Amino acid sequence: MRKRVRAGERDAFAELYDQYAGPVHRHALWLTGDWTTAEDIMSETFLAAWRARERLHPDEGSLRPWLLGIATHKAENTRRGLRRRLAFLARQRQPPVVADFAPEVAGRIDDARRLHAVQASLDRLKRHEREVLTLCVWSGLDYQQTAEALGVPVGTVRSRLSRARAKLARFADEAAAQERAEERAEKRAENWEPRAARGEMTGEAALAALPVREETA
Repeated sequence: MRKRVRAGERDAFAELYDQYAGPVHRHALWLTGDWTTAEDIMSETFLAAWRARERLHPDEGSLRPWLLGIATHKAENTRRGLRRRLAFLARQRQPPVVADFAPEVAGRIDDARRLHAVQASLDRLKRHEREVLTLCVWSGLDYQQTAEALGVPVGTVRSRLSRARAKLARFADEAAAQERAEERAEKRAENWEPRAARGEMTGEAALAALPVREETA
């Protein structure tokens, strides 16, 4: 397929899209945390791939690293703009939300929460660490393919991935420690009974916290 794509065969490019549109979209989604943006990146990736087809190396091999490398650069270019748009929207008055209990809507909300939790951890990584982590861990590329996608040596991929995993492990430990501390505070608040002054009523308080935890294999 590589030679056919490089030669500009439209049927081959259609096959390429059918085979890799899903992985490219998922990769973009992990990097941006936004479905619409991921769809735009997917489209831009294949458009850029078509325009750059003549520069594709003729040797046989999977085209997945090539496409994910393009998607990685497209995603990084759009992340800044996405953050600015989300910040702007957050300052606007939100319309009333109409509850919809359809299973697919509930699943989408759940996915959005997971993406938000993942993004909270990814945003604490350096860009190069984030890119290597998403390519190796979530997109399933090996070290050589990731190096090909990013245009860096294999040794650089290994070191960046090692740093990213170490940082995520530390973030997870910090989140777990914070969760335990908040649970202890909550229990103390629930069990605490203030001394009642004469003529005063006793009361109680409760604390709640939602921990964000990220794991990598």
